[in-house]
Amino acid sequence: MELDRVRAHTADHINEKLDAQRLMDVAGYVGQPAEKIAERITELDAEWDVERVLEANAATLMLASVTLGALHSRRWLVLAGVVPAFLLQHALQGWCPPLEVLRRLGIRTRREIDAERTALKAIRGDFDGASLAGQLDPMNAAELALAAAGRR
Repeated sequence: MELDRVRAHTADHINEKLDAQRLMDVAGYVGQPAEKIAERITELDAEWDVERVLEANAATLMLASVTLGALHSRRWLVLAGVVPAFLLQHALQGWCPPLEVLRRLGIRTRREIDAERTALKAIRGDFDGASLAGQLDPMNAAELALAAAGRR
């Protein structure tokens, strides 16, 4: 998978943990019926990526800050200034302080989610001549499918 800015700013051991979990998840679907794979693909379609979580978190914190600043103390307005600074830092550098926490919680990038979705489609046999469902070893099939999806 092409290296993206979020992965580049995430500790290697966290990226490795997320990659290993994705491999195990995909391997668990090798040999499963197409309907079960389709259910997982639907779940992946609804999964929030790290960018969406950051945006929702920032909006929530800014709204809370403005509300608390208006109702209680103007000191709360400092938070409304810090949160956009973190968003700007993330937009420019691909990193901000909440990112490490979110990645440790298992929040994935859109590319990571898409790689799992594509690998599942390959296992299901969606691509011409690329069905991996007949592989004897689920881990091998999952690794091949994720490699084909461009996970690295």
